[in-house]
Amino acid sequence: MTRYFFVLLLLVAPLFAAHSAKAQTLPTTTLSTAAEPEPVSPEEMTPEAINAMVARMSDDAVRELLLDRLDAVAMQDAAAAPPKSVLDTARMLWFAFSNQLMDAGQKLPKLFPKQIEALSNFTTSNGGLAGVVTLFGLIALVLAIGFAVEFVVRTYLVKIRNPDPSEPQHSLREALTFLIKRFFREIFGLIVFYITVRIIGRLVFDANDLIFVAPFVGYLIWMPRVAAAFSRFMMAPERSDLRLVNVSDKWAAFIHRHITGLMLLGGMTLFIVGFNRDNGIPPGETRIGFWIDSLVYVYLAYIAWTAREGLSDMMRGKDPDNTEFDEWMARGYPYFAIVVAGSMWVIVSTLIGMNKVELLVGGSHYSTMFLLLMTPVIDTAIRGLVRHLVPPMQGEGPVAEEAYVATKRSYVRIGRVIALGIVLSIIAKTWNLSLLSLLQDRAGIGDNLFSFTMTVIVGYVVYEAVGLWINRRLAAEFTALGLSKEDAGGDEMGGGGGSRLSTVLPLALVTAQGTIIVIFALLAIGNLGVDITPLLAGAGIAGLAIGFGAQKLVTDVVSGVFFLVDDAFRTGEYVEIDGTMGAVEKISIRSMQLRHHRGPVHTIPYGEIPKLTNYSRDWVIMKLKFTVPFDTDPNKVKKIFKKIGQEMLQEDLFKDDFLQPFKSQGVFDIDDVGMIMRGKFMAKPGKQFMIRKEIYNRVKSEFAANGIDFARREVRVAIPGMDQENMSDAEKAAVTAAASEAAQQQVEAGDAAPAKGPD
Repeated sequence: MTRYFFVLLLLVAPLFAAHSAKAQTLPTTTLSTAAEPEPVSPEEMTPEAINAMVARMSDDAVRELLLDRLDAVAMQDAAAAPPKSVLDTARMLWFAFSNQLMDAGQKLPKLFPKQIEALSNFTTSNGGLAGVVTLFGLIALVLAIGFAVEFVVRTYLVKIRNPDPSEPQHSLREALTFLIKRFFREIFGLIVFYITVRIIGRLVFDANDLIFVAPFVGYLIWMPRVAAAFSRFMMAPERSDLRLVNVSDKWAAFIHRHITGLMLLGGMTLFIVGFNRDNGIPPGETRIGFWIDSLVYVYLAYIAWTAREGLSDMMRGKDPDNTEFDEWMARGYPYFAIVVAGSMWVIVSTLIGMNKVELLVGGSHYSTMFLLLMTPVIDTAIRGLVRHLVPPMQGEGPVAEEAYVATKRSYVRIGRVIALGIVLSIIAKTWNLSLLSLLQDRAGIGDNLFSFTMTVIVGYVVYEAVGLWINRRLAAEFTALGLSKEDAGGDEMGGGGGSRLSTVLPLALVTAQGTIIVIFALLAIGNLGVDITPLLAGAGIAGLAIGFGAQKLVTDVVSGVFFLVDDAFRTGEYVEIDGTMGAVEKISIRSMQLRHHRGPVHTIPYGEIPKLTNYSRDWVIMKLKFTVPFDTDPNKVKKIFKKIGQEMLQEDLFKDDFLQPFKSQGVFDIDDVGMIMRGKFMAKPGKQFMIRKEIYNRVKSEFAANGIDFARREVRVAIPGMDQENMSDAEKAAVTAAASEAAQQQVEAGDAAPAKGPD
């Protein structure tokens, strides 16, 4: 025995001093079935104390302790020395992972014999089989009392009204109200159960019994029941009319049942590891915790694969406005769950191989896996809540509908990134990472990555919030004006334009979002530990270079600012710029695009605009000409025009578009065909063409009803001394040819006449 003394003295003493704080938080490992030695404090770590401790240990126990300590020293040295490259880090992680698998495989033959030994030690320490039976009988009695008290409290003290299941439809508010009340009643009952069992247990069991009873009740009864309460809230397996997720009764019951079973298996892992440790079998001796923990991940993969149809339906939800991304995520969620299970198994195995078991004692890996699996479910809940809570569509038409859908998608995206930030924060807290320390201490790459992620999330939320606000205002402007984003003054010149706000808001949106991207990108890069001072200096130099080398660009930008300040044009208005005409379809910081009413698009920089004529501002006057025969009574035509104008003012379709009614301007001109009667009206820009079309139809109908014909161009041929009734065919042909030639000469003369001035 003395051959191990000096080796243990050299290994145990410095390691104990270095890990005394950690040892105080971890359970004490019992290495044999003999009575445990009294704990030795660091001050009492003398050669005599070590000699006394080693004297009570077998040779196998001393050898195993020596190997464990040597492995711990090797792992600590490897962790203390920073890896030279990414390849070295990968090799270290692979060594830790593969070493775990090899060690678990080598110790598999010991699993069942050692487990029987742990049960035997447990039976012996509790006074034999009779003592164990008595212990479990007392546990059953305490549990029965706890269940009884919980039943009384939930049944008689906490009552909720159960909605009538015969009613097939319940509003979201009714469903949530009932489910939340039922959930809190169940949680309150579990708290009452826990308090009752704890009080009765302390009266019935002694301290040694509680070492077994407390984990047994906590891991195998309490944890699965809490998981079942959460699952029942979401799945409502027995109430499809109140179910919050889109899943059938079959898959709702399946998922609910197996979520409870999954939590039971995870609790069994934690319980058995502690049970073996307390009964003389160290966790590393059989690796039973590794095997049961692996079963948890296999079980999860089985659930995801078997219920993939139900999980996809649950992720798909009932939103009619789902995007391709939502559909892709719905189909991929079961496979995502399988990947999460496999990845978490690899991470846990690697951490154990790196001697980081203390990170797993509190079940951090299970919490992380649960949160990752719940993230898509949370996304479904966000889409469902947005569908019910988003403000109703304002107005009618495609613009209002497009704005409503865009608002919903913005709320969904904001909810997603906020949920992602919360999940990441909870995961960091689960692994004993303080959010405040992460934001303040940027020495480690993990801290930097977390800070980078949180900065990106905050920046994205701000980006979406600004876009949501501006787009809603923009849609409200278009809806109030009765326009769409495709409206560009109709199919003719002089169309109505948007408001000044609807013109400026797109530029404000682009500017604000660009500013947000630049600011948060610099902050995120800074959180990665990169010095952004050279970037800022480079940006300043680039700005100076642009200012000196692109004076034309600066001219365009400054000219555009002053055009917008002067309110010279708005989107949708029909303008003319140095002979180029079209509706303002799009504006940017440097230029504007004009859509001609025949289709071509003209891009004009602001700096090249010498003069701008706006045909769509405030009001427009349209003058219509009608040619009637010489014998027509002008007063009769005037009355007809006035009647048409008054009738159109009374119709809902036209009355709001008139600024002045249609009326006659009398005889405008006389030509060789007849009298030209003119009428005019004043209307809102963009509405004049629809009104003009209706006036033409009504004038035609009224002229026909009053026996008034439109004058037609005629050529009369008079031949003195010729009997027109007895003309031969040759004479008729000659007369027709002469008349055609005369008519053609009149047309050519009219085309060659100078144009009249404006009227």
